[in-house]
Amino acid sequence: METDQVMRPCLAALPLLVLLSACGGDAETAPEKAQRLALADVRRAADDPAPSPNTTDALWTVAQDGQALDFGRPDGDPLLSLGCRLRDDPPQVTITRHVGARPGQRALFPVIGNGTISRFPVDASLENGAWRWQGVFAADDARLDVFTGPREIEATLPGGGTVLMAGSRVPGEFIRWCRARGRLQDALAREAADVEQPAAPAPAVR
Repeated sequence: METDQVMRPCLAALPLLVLLSACGGDAETAPEKAQRLALADVRRAADDPAPSPNTTDALWTVAQDGQALDFGRPDGDPLLSLGCRLRDDPPQVTITRHVGARPGQRALFPVIGNGTISRFPVDASLENGAWRWQGVFAADDARLDVFTGPREIEATLPGGGTVLMAGSRVPGEFIRWCRARGRLQDALAREAADVEQPAAPAPAVR
């Protein structure tokens, strides 16, 4: 009976001893640097991924300043833009994915098309009062070749959905123009002519 009375306070003290040893362990086992998790990071992790946008009838158009191309539906905002900084040496191409971002965020933006898979590092960038994903690359960067063919292009941003772009000569013309500091050939007009040109009549049977 006396043994039980002696053991009970000892057993009750065990959890306290474990806690004390965990808090006051040797310097060798203590973490070198504590990490703090900001509330904004917790909220960011809980954000739902954006759905892939509807690209039916979407096309490339020249921006008002003539230094960029926008891809999107005629009645909507741009989904993706390519810009050219001609004054830089060498010229620089900017890729902007118009979907919400938070300051300090970074991502890898894979683009697939024309037999090429390119991965572009992009950061959150403030543009016209809104945070968007953007990367800047030398115009002669081989990764930009993904835009230079006539085939369909697929661009996927983690958490931002996939933008499907129908095959077009326009982005390729733009990249080549930026690389050469030259003159943009009127690929838009040529594509429109291809669509509007009536089919040749069938030869008459005699």
